[in-house]
Amino acid sequence: MDFDVELLTLGLECPLPVLKARKRLGEMPVGAVLCLVCDDPLSAIDVPFFCSESGHELLSTVTTGPEMRYRIRKRG
Repeated sequence: MDFDVELLTLGLECPLPVLKARKRLGEMPVGAVLCLVCDDPLSAIDVPFFCSESGHELLSTVTTGPEMRYRIRKRG
């Protein structure tokens, strides 16, 4: 496993996946990795923007069919 916490947001539409990721990252220690799993096509725009604006590091994006998995490292 290459992440600390997995957050499933399948079926949720923008902006809910990012809002839930923000809340979960707030509960995690600096340096921990969140795996955000979603199927909202707009997350391809929202998640990278959220990471750049909030200072978190987007480690990877993997798309399998309609499902997208984002690995995000929490920054301090």
